[in-house]
Amino acid sequence: MISDGQWQCIDTGEGDGAANMSFDESLARSLAAGTGRPTLRLYRWNPWAISLGYNQDAGTIDRARCAADGIDVVRRPTGGRAILHAEELTYSVTMPSRRKGILRVYNEISTALVRGLALYGVDASLQKSQPDFAEEYRSPSSIPCFSSSARYEIEWEGKKLVGSAQRRFTGESGDVVLQHGSLLCGPAHERLAEYLNITDTEVLESIRRSLHEKTTDLAAVTGREVDMPRLVDCIRRGVEDAWGIAFSPVTIEGLHTQSA
Repeated sequence: MISDGQWQCIDTGEGDGAANMSFDESLARSLAAGTGRPTLRLYRWNPWAISLGYNQDAGTIDRARCAADGIDVVRRPTGGRAILHAEELTYSVTMPSRRKGILRVYNEISTALVRGLALYGVDASLQKSQPDFAEEYRSPSSIPCFSSSARYEIEWEGKKLVGSAQRRFTGESGDVVLQHGSLLCGPAHERLAEYLNITDTEVLESIRRSLHEKTTDLAAVTGREVDMPRLVDCIRRGVEDAWGIAFSPVTIEGLHTQSA
């Protein structure tokens, strides 16, 4: 059971890359400063966007190709590797760390998301092993976030369904966790390879093959188009059920207009 005060659930609808990432960071900094609340946020991306991990080399992305296709490029406040945010429901959780380690928080959040997916009718599971990311990141084929699964990330029949990243913020009220991630709803994330600054065709083919073979999405799992309002409701109720909390959902429309 998790209890960190009065939780809020915010559905911010669609937003562009800059608005989505700044909103998540503002939630974390406000909570760390003692002026915010623990929050589950659910959102989408319009236009599609590629997000880079906090320390990832921006030169790995072909920005001219992205601009020509109307794809945003933004840097996340969290770590990890590149993601093409397209056909997905994105979540973020902002809460006090209460001195919990990274993997314990991953486990708690993923367990709650799995509960929500079960309500939607999908029997997902948690990855049990932890890859050697320091070794994997030496390879150009590791540029996509979805090229591998970390411990406690969410899978379906051995394929990655949700990719997440985490960061800690320190303020007057103590340490705060921001964790956000992509719940894949369709296969468009596989197109990330089209926007990478890689000329080696073998490496590009390896990335395409990895994204296709190692990931799945809700449409593929269920065999039907994702019912987004129902999915949002299931995730919200799953978190409430898993953590023994209650919140009233709040909707903020037109987030993408705030980044101008």
